[in-house]
Amino acid sequence: MTQYQSFHPNPSAPHTRLPAGACDSQFHVFGPADRYPVRPGAAYEMPGATIEVALRLHRLLGIQRGVIVQATTYGADHQVVLDGLAAAGPDYRGCANAAVLAERDDAYIAKLHDAGVRGARYTRQGLGISMEPAVFQRSIARLRELGWYAKFQPEPDGIMAQAAQFEDLDIPVLIDHMGRADPAAGAQDPSRRKLVELLRRGNFWVMLSLTEKLSKAGEPWDDVLPLAHALIEANPDRVVWGSDWPHPVSVKATPDEGRLVDQVARYAGDAATLQKIMVDNPARLFGFDK
Repeated sequence: MTQYQSFHPNPSAPHTRLPAGACDSQFHVFGPADRYPVRPGAAYEMPGATIEVALRLHRLLGIQRGVIVQATTYGADHQVVLDGLAAAGPDYRGCANAAVLAERDDAYIAKLHDAGVRGARYTRQGLGISMEPAVFQRSIARLRELGWYAKFQPEPDGIMAQAAQFEDLDIPVLIDHMGRADPAAGAQDPSRRKLVELLRRGNFWVMLSLTEKLSKAGEPWDDVLPLAHALIEANPDRVVWGSDWPHPVSVKATPDEGRLVDQVARYAGDAATLQKIMVDNPARLFGFDK
């Protein structure tokens, strides 16, 4: 199994002062391995990245809220998320792996909900968890009943091959990683055009994340700015930001999260838009304002 890079060992404090209530809308927790065993057949395994380390990072960055997203590493066993939410407290939420909707009973789903889980993520095919169409439709019906959002991880070449799966959904839908649109293709990129179309509907959201992997130019990631600006312009009330810490399946050195925070300020362009991306929008989507 590939040995992937761990998180930045010495992240810097950002130059940007985030507004009160700022939210990291996607980070993951891994390990300790003796407490949270990897599921059989997992596509990857990451070095330890515990909730305690994540919370220290958030304090450094000026983040008070966050969403722990279940990694495919653990499949339908969400104990790492449950324990993480218990440690993090009421200003944190969870996002399940959608496999749990097919593999676990209502009592387990209710346990997740009570702990603060408010959505389920459908991961890309290469990570080894997929659903037959009928099972997928049942899972969407369950999300509707629960009042949860659906979250989709784009394929490496963008969202077009999977767009038919989610573009007609009537529940809140969050697309990760700017749809993995190609910054070099500009406004002609099909994933970018589709995202702009979906954002204008009102029930679709997009996460500004994976900057360091989308960029072809490298830090300071200037080539990703036009893509982020286009998504924000399409619907500034449906855009959130996530660090993606500890940056799973990274084969190159992982980014300094302080610089990622400074980058989202560049995406926003002004304090009012930064307030929406970091505070107001995630509060609505994840239920912090309820």
